[in-house]
Amino acid sequence: MKKTLVVFAHPYLEHSNSNVELINFYVRHQHFTLRDLYEEYPDFHIAAFRERKRLRNYDRFIFQFPLIWFGMPPLLRLWIDEVFDRDWLRKGETNPLENKEIYILVTTGGKERSFSKNGTYQYTVEELVSGLIVSLKVFKADIKHIKIVYEANKLSKKDIILHKKEFTELLNQ
Repeated sequence: MKKTLVVFAHPYLEHSNSNVELINFYVRHQHFTLRDLYEEYPDFHIAAFRERKRLRNYDRFIFQFPLIWFGMPPLLRLWIDEVFDRDWLRKGETNPLENKEIYILVTTGGKERSFSKNGTYQYTVEELVSGLIVSLKVFKADIKHIKIVYEANKLSKKDIILHKKEFTELLNQ
């Protein structure tokens, strides 16, 4: 099994049953390392050197977060700004993201139909989190799948289990 780092960022985790259930999956499996950015960096002071060093130890990455005001949570945005290093693109430098599998899991309270060109917000979730997607592509990461869980705050326990099962199957392909 691939050694996987889960970069998780949710500023209001205590109010998110779906995210709690999904991260419990990672905790129960030894090949997943969960990093809760809001727990690790409550003061927003990122240890960028340590984070860059950590990235080198993993074969696969999962970025999991809720959509917050039509984008990534602020601490995840800061983490990317501080940790992703343009030097990785220089000849002779090691790029810890190059050719690594990436999965992105986004939860939102909104309805799927609201996130379309003709919907309430007129943008897709993928467009709203494009900063992360473009950053990963610049560093030649292999984005395998972007999973979006709509109306996450209204999911039944059964629905959450189905999403978890679907995501697990994606990771095992």
